[in-house]
Amino acid sequence: MRVTAVIPARYASTRFEGKALADIMGKPMVQRVYERASRATLVSEVIVATDDARIEAAVKSFGGRVEMTSSSHETGTDRIAEVASRIDSEIIVNVQGDEPLIEPAMIDEAIRPLVDDRSIVMGTLKSRIRNLHDFLSPNVVKVITDLQGFALYFSRSPLPFFRDKWNDLKDEAFASGRLLCHKHIGIYVYRSDFLLQYTRMPQTRLEQAEKLEQLRVLENGHRIRVVETEYESIGVDSPLDLEKVLEKLRKSQ
Repeated sequence: MRVTAVIPARYASTRFEGKALADIMGKPMVQRVYERASRATLVSEVIVATDDARIEAAVKSFGGRVEMTSSSHETGTDRIAEVASRIDSEIIVNVQGDEPLIEPAMIDEAIRPLVDDRSIVMGTLKSRIRNLHDFLSPNVVKVITDLQGFALYFSRSPLPFFRDKWNDLKDEAFASGRLLCHKHIGIYVYRSDFLLQYTRMPQTRLEQAEKLEQLRVLENGHRIRVVETEYESIGVDSPLDLEKVLEKLRKSQ
């Protein structure tokens, strides 16, 4: 079963322009992500999808594979779908280009359900919410799942509403694991044919309200398998996030 990890990378970014090429201890960020994705045992190949010649040149300079895509794509999902339409691969993994510390094992955890069960068309990851701030923050996407591990809903709001014990929610509740929701981690795995079908679906009302693409899948009646991981990563949305990555790498060395 061929599994292709595609890293969507663009130069323009509202909060951090050019972050795909940001230097991380001698390597551009896109190279850090590429190398980590390549270490996932279930991944057959890694491709960077971009519309920027500077990123294309950087990937080629370290010997990576890169595909140029249309500049009209509104989302990274549309960009990876263009690449998926050109290649012969059964499973496509969307590895975010701003996750330079992503653990290869996380990628394997997300892929495994689709390898084991051909009826699953899409998968992603979740991790435990560890404090009240993240539970309440609209920047931390929450997910709740059914008893079989399939997503019921994703939201920027806390989920669910504890009618009788809302005031009892304190940090110790998160440490004990008593919460019913988890933090969503934005790694997505698709059957290639489903990915192409998904990107042709019109945007849905819940998707537009929450600004969460994955709700389009649920609103159209499809299921998303959600695997819990113990790993954590740092997404780079700003220069401050980049400093956190550099600090962690320095400590590890």
